[in-house]
Amino acid sequence: MTDKMQNNPAVTDVTGAATDAATASAPAPAPLAGSPRTPDMPDDIRQHQCASAVFGKKSAPVTREERLAMKERAMSGKPFGPGSHTEHEGETMTGAQAVIASLEAEGVDVLFGYPGGQAIKIYDALYDSTKIHHILARHEQGAVHEADGYARATGRVGVALVTSGPGATNTVTGIATAYMDSVPLVVITGQVTRGVIGTDAFQEADIVGITMPVVKHSFLLQSTDDLTRTFREAFYIASTGRPGPVLIDIPSDLAGAQMVFHYPDSVSIPSYRPTYRGNAKQVKQAVELIRQAKRPLLMAGGGVVSSHACDEVVELAEKMQIPVVTTLLGKAAVPCSNPLNLGPVGMHGSKYANMAVTECDLLIAVGARFSDRVTGKLSEFAPHATVIHIDIDPAEIGKVRNPRVPIVGDAQVIVAAINERLDRAEATPQDADWVKTVFAWRERWPFYTEDFADYPDRIAPEQVLEALSNKLDPHASVVTTEVGQHQMWAHQHVHREESRTFLSSGGLGTMGFGFPAAIGAKIGRPDAQVVCIAGDGSLQMNIQEMATAIGNGVAVKVLVIDNNALGMVHQWQRLFYDERYSCTEFTANPDFVKLAEAYGWQAERITRPDEIDAALDRMLAATDPYLLDVVIPTAQTVYPMVAPGAAIDDIIGAIDVTLGGVRVTEKGMSPAGEMAGTVAEPLPLDESDPSLRVAMPQKGGE
Repeated sequence: MTDKMQNNPAVTDVTGAATDAATASAPAPAPLAGSPRTPDMPDDIRQHQCASAVFGKKSAPVTREERLAMKERAMSGKPFGPGSHTEHEGETMTGAQAVIASLEAEGVDVLFGYPGGQAIKIYDALYDSTKIHHILARHEQGAVHEADGYARATGRVGVALVTSGPGATNTVTGIATAYMDSVPLVVITGQVTRGVIGTDAFQEADIVGITMPVVKHSFLLQSTDDLTRTFREAFYIASTGRPGPVLIDIPSDLAGAQMVFHYPDSVSIPSYRPTYRGNAKQVKQAVELIRQAKRPLLMAGGGVVSSHACDEVVELAEKMQIPVVTTLLGKAAVPCSNPLNLGPVGMHGSKYANMAVTECDLLIAVGARFSDRVTGKLSEFAPHATVIHIDIDPAEIGKVRNPRVPIVGDAQVIVAAINERLDRAEATPQDADWVKTVFAWRERWPFYTEDFADYPDRIAPEQVLEALSNKLDPHASVVTTEVGQHQMWAHQHVHREESRTFLSSGGLGTMGFGFPAAIGAKIGRPDAQVVCIAGDGSLQMNIQEMATAIGNGVAVKVLVIDNNALGMVHQWQRLFYDERYSCTEFTANPDFVKLAEAYGWQAERITRPDEIDAALDRMLAATDPYLLDVVIPTAQTVYPMVAPGAAIDDIIGAIDVTLGGVRVTEKGMSPAGEMAGTVAEPLPLDESDPSLRVAMPQKGGE
């Protein structure tokens, strides 16, 4: 999956002197210099200041220049913060204090977590920090997703701290989510003392073993002698090459052991040396193929965003007039307003984007891994195309589709080199008719038209998300999603102009990701409007994080697409399982408005199209956390769609304006089971529709 520390085991057993345990029971350490623990500051006031102070800070770096500077610093092996140049350098302290001092040396100012017995020494040391603001989640999974959202929105390494046993195992889904989507995290877990590891001690779990398949690297600390080096290596590994999560497991006796703090300002791992520049011969071959292609197409994936290659990809597209399709994680790699951006491709991509893939003669995949949700039936994916594949992870090259030209390296560096060679060759597009043809397809088969509605008297999800998109400033907002139908509607209808402003769980498809990720994103970018688009099923996976938002003054907004069902599975049951709705319709959903108000949020519910605009205005104007419950029919289906196992040009339910703006299918089955080429009718909506069980409209918190 990742570059995975080639030739290096996926876990480092950091061994050293066994004498550390002798000092594990030493008296409680004195606070570090600069401690705010004073008699005239009660604990509850100090903790509130610690949590809320971050919101007065300027947003984390978001400009291209700042991000490139962070990238260069990461690649050089230097700490992200002051490193050895802190007031703690050379001090004698406990391992727990050294953990906090190491985080400060890396420039960490926000830490997400949940305390417990084996992490209590680290949390005690955290009490004395004036530089790190701790966000107390209400569940460890929520803490990791919040760190993930923070990392995606800012480009920085997200950090989470939890205890051993169930605290550690609760992080697994969050870690796996970050791993699948290549997000840089450092997750610190407390562990039982070294002397009882392996004895099934209270709250002992082999978190290193459990997470080994879903981390980029793991460390099991065995000596304070290696503590600071471990942290420097962890941040370096997480943020370089193909980014990913790194786990540090710290036995509690080491947290209490004495040591002298020295933080390294460099790192050297002989077995881990990511390739950045790319092979010059392969770059030259790619340039020649691009120059000769008559129907070229770019496919931009998440690697374009993580490598900060957006400008270079736009330059290549515009220079050679190459249309661009985007994966879910590649959304906004090219601004949605750029006419060359065809948007989503694959299972719920547009008909015109999928046709562009099918008809292209050259496919340039940048930072994309040819996911099955993108390719559909692999043997019919881009059947006429020669493939150039650019990726920093050599394991991705040829894993799914064999390229003619494989280039391993950093997308930003490689695409810049391609652009430079094209400029020197004075290259021009070969065929202007290709772009005209693709644009004509886009005019004929749009995602949605204003005069189209499956159920005219009910709210259409496309309608509310188009309205939301139009009201958001694309340069000062971040949208996160949960997972399901609403995620696909958001991908299709929420338009983004900048990278790192659309955050979604792509690889793992984690229900429960979007809401805590929105909290993390808002903490990382406090000046941005942050909206989570959720389903009524997904939201309940981590709904307890409402307390995290209100308790820390995080004015995140949640728009619930509420169909009283597990919509995506319900849709599959309708289309492919003879409408046998097994366990997908909710019979006891909560009243989300009352639930939100119980947490101290503002909230309201809408059920009619004429309520959309005013409700969105109230939500976006709110200065506190706000939930908008948008009730849609359970029968509402997300189109267009490619059936599982079908080719991506075998599209169900695309709107064809040449036939009067109705949904049709060209090759396979239609949504209502008619033959290909006929009109697809929506499922009849009657009193049995589960969404009608939702209460009548309520408004609150105006």
